[in-house]
Amino acid sequence: MNLKKLKQAEEAFLYRYPGGFDNLEIIAIRHKKHNVDRMIGFTQESFAKRNFKLPEQIVRNMVKVISRSSVISVFEKPRFRDFAETLSPEGMQLISVGLKELLHGNEQTGFQTILEMLKQGKLAKWSLMTVCQTYFHPHRDVLVMPNTVKGIIEYFELENLRYQPTPTWAFYEAYRSSIHEMKSSVDPSLSPSNAAFSWFLLLSFHRNVF
Repeated sequence: MNLKKLKQAEEAFLYRYPGGFDNLEIIAIRHKKHNVDRMIGFTQESFAKRNFKLPEQIVRNMVKVISRSSVISVFEKPRFRDFAETLSPEGMQLISVGLKELLHGNEQTGFQTILEMLKQGKLAKWSLMTVCQTYFHPHRDVLVMPNTVKGIIEYFELENLRYQPTPTWAFYEAYRSSIHEMKSSVDPSLSPSNAAFSWFLLLSFHRNVF
């Protein structure tokens, strides 16, 4: 990690937006474009552990999260919805079991279970694989958006990471660890959530934003 670049980005962001993500301008942008707090609340309620007795409802709520999320492509939303509608009861059960493990149990097992299911629908996309846990565990988990992640890796010189278009648990775990390491090196006001922190990192190599 290039700590010098990270600290320069921190200085530039706090100069432009005093108070970091507590800045009123930033708060307005987040609420207008992303409804982050609402998405977190809906996701945490929908995927509370007690709800996994009803796999069909879990899948329906996954469709809602993905459909309402501002970070998911308009092309991927209907494709996932159509895929969910074709799932058999057994397929819904597998998706539900995978998500329960991912959020409440063995993360790697859950990740692999969902990945194998999405591969069947040719939907093994990083954004679809990581959006639910990003809202459910906003301080623990990370959203993997290909262009953003590739830019962060290149600009901040994360030499231990090699992006791959096909989701893997190994990359996800390593990238998440790098995000947490970077968070620990800057002011806490830059990371009210991992998604917010990633947005800060993205702005760091789009200087016209400042």
